[in-house]
Amino acid sequence: MKDRKRTATVKPLARERIAVLFSEAEKVYHEHPAYSDRYVALARKISMRERVRIDREYRHRFCHHCYRFLMPGENMRVRIHPGWVAVTCLDCRKTTRYRMERSP
Repeated sequence: MKDRKRTATVKPLARERIAVLFSEAEKVYHEHPAYSDRYVALARKISMRERVRIDREYRHRFCHHCYRFLMPGENMRVRIHPGWVAVTCLDCRKTTRYRMERSP
């Protein structure tokens, strides 16, 4: 059985580590895109192991089909429609739609 006290201390640490991995992936992308993909894989593995959701800002930064790091203008295309945004990964050609809410 997993210790409940341990998860209370590990979850914030996991979120912090995921944030660091995504920031490193963004910094390294232009020199080594494969490293960025590896950082995304590590962040996903941490989130699954510790049962922590990846924040929305980071969830939109990788393809949910091929799990590659997405950099606008480099390997992704963004199209804005009324009420939603379509993001196309140019590596696997899959499109992901995100609902866009209006700000009051």
